[in-house]
Amino acid sequence: MRVAIVGAGASGLMLSGLLQKAGHDVLVYEKNDRAGKKLAITGKGRCNLTNLCSPDEFLQNVVRGEKFLRSAIYTFDSFACVDFFENLGLKTKLERGKRVFPESDKAGDVVRTLKDKHCCDVKFSFDDEVLSISKENEIFVVKSTSGKREFDRVVIATGGKSYKGTGSTGDGYRFAKMFGHKIVEPAPALCPMVVKDEFVKSLQGVSLKNVQLNLKIGGKDKSFFGEMLFTDRGISGPIVLTASSYINRTPIKDVSLSVDFKPALSEKQLDSRLLRDFEENKNKDLKNVLHGLLPKAVAEIFAPAIGLDEKKKIHDITKQERLILLNGLKEFKLNYGGLYDINAGIITSGGIDLSQVNPKTFESKIVSGLYFTGEVLDVDALTGGFNLQIAWATAFCLAKHF
Repeated sequence: MRVAIVGAGASGLMLSGLLQKAGHDVLVYEKNDRAGKKLAITGKGRCNLTNLCSPDEFLQNVVRGEKFLRSAIYTFDSFACVDFFENLGLKTKLERGKRVFPESDKAGDVVRTLKDKHCCDVKFSFDDEVLSISKENEIFVVKSTSGKREFDRVVIATGGKSYKGTGSTGDGYRFAKMFGHKIVEPAPALCPMVVKDEFVKSLQGVSLKNVQLNLKIGGKDKSFFGEMLFTDRGISGPIVLTASSYINRTPIKDVSLSVDFKPALSEKQLDSRLLRDFEENKNKDLKNVLHGLLPKAVAEIFAPAIGLDEKKKIHDITKQERLILLNGLKEFKLNYGGLYDINAGIITSGGIDLSQVNPKTFESKIVSGLYFTGEVLDVDALTGGFNLQIAWATAFCLAKHF
């Protein structure tokens, strides 16, 4: 069977090798000059291959598309994924959070393993951008910059819209629309947040550990504990990136943010701490005491930000002002201004409407012989290797039922 795969990313590489080994005549279109351009920079160049957890635990880390992905994740779980790469000769290692990386810490080794060993007999057409796809008398016609070719089946594996420099420009959505598919509006996922407070600029580069980011999303509360950092425009870091995936489809006006600088202490415990600090520093300015509670840069802006006089002596601070300070430490409000541009997102949320795709075969329910795999679908998950595992698993499941 003649098969065209559009896109030589993670999903496209996995799928093309599997289909070629099954006896199909496969051609992979790639508009870049090489395969796996985005894959080669994932995980800060280290490539977090997967997350070594059970399928049930894995699905708990899927933000959108959990039910849709269930069959694929159970068919090709993270343990099978590690075995797959190890059998190809790629040594892997396990790090904190059950993250799996190549032993060499080089994402390029993952790309080379797939391209040179898994896809050794696959035909690639590089620097070849697909312009249109149509279906005429049960035959697909693919027009690209290199000309026109005919195929029995076509697989869209173009990825999302983040990291435009790697070729992810949303082409797959355009092709899907040509065949009448609905597209869930693409949005950035795993992305920094914009904060409109003026003090943010002075905090650029400040990292916070063991804090809690609290969100109110359309009236519902959600919290994330861990590390975050301030940028020139807002906030980033692990807990911020995770939180972004839950608010990227919520209007800015319906989202509010606050930081709990002391999540390990209850309000009563923190108040006792403040009373003790106040007793020991009666004649000092409030600003000096704040330096013992917060990182220096945060302490510098903290009092004015919550409406207190940083130069006021501790012995002059009223009970009401102490409670304002307590509340500020437990619920430091940030003026949310939305997410960074989609190009700053590690992955794309949104894509091909899942109701129009078979979750076992990944074939279109609208056009027979047309398939979708990987990030082009409206699925996304948290950081930790989950999104790449979705790419591997959807490709494997598609090949199994091809």
